[in-house]
Amino acid sequence: MALVAWAWVLFFVSTPVSASGFSDWGAIVVAGDWHAHSGAPSEVFDNARRDLAANLVQLGFKPENVLQFSMRPERYPKANPAHSDPAAIANALWDLSNRTSGGCLAYFTSHGSPDGLALNDDVLPPHKLARMLDNACGDRPTVVIVSACFSGVFIPALATPERFVFTAARPDRTSFGCGESDKYTFFDTCMMQDLRASGDFPDLAHNVEACVATREKKEGVYPSEPQLSIGSAVAKQLPVWK
Repeated sequence: MALVAWAWVLFFVSTPVSASGFSDWGAIVVAGDWHAHSGAPSEVFDNARRDLAANLVQLGFKPENVLQFSMRPERYPKANPAHSDPAAIANALWDLSNRTSGGCLAYFTSHGSPDGLALNDDVLPPHKLARMLDNACGDRPTVVIVSACFSGVFIPALATPERFVFTAARPDRTSFGCGESDKYTFFDTCMMQDLRASGDFPDLAHNVEACVATREKKEGVYPSEPQLSIGSAVAKQLPVWK
């Protein structure tokens, strides 16, 4: 029994060390709305923001290099280093990139439309997110994950050799799980479930795709079909954590 207990201690102590490739990366995690699809208040996006940020730290990101943004500053003041509008998020990512030397990670979870991603009363369209990443991250290895309905619209604008882009749905499909009582969306649930169990970002994407498909089949909803673009340069630069 003592040997078993000691083995579990070694596992939890050693896991973040294997992810040291992220120690000089910067990350932003953005909850873009605080409403369910019904319009009623919901914690679904902020839950994902908070818990995904914690998972990134466990993966090897330095806590000070993971910035969180919420559209509810009065409820989550620590998740708002600046106003959470597109310009403020872009400025924060720029500042973060100037004090880190590794890659960039940007995770957005919100409602979406064919025009882009909801950021409270604003819409972040694909070309503006591309400009934000171009300015801050340049040719660094960059991981962009957009969890929203119709989020496949971001793929054409964001796809470059230096980027890994993963979206929750095709450009003409919705994603699911943003109800008033949901803890996370279907896609974010699968991200939480598979992040630590996967070994790298391509592995994670394939596991999340399978997880989402299983959940959607169980619920009897139309498949969202998450989309993936892996640039030729970034494929060799992404850290492995397992």
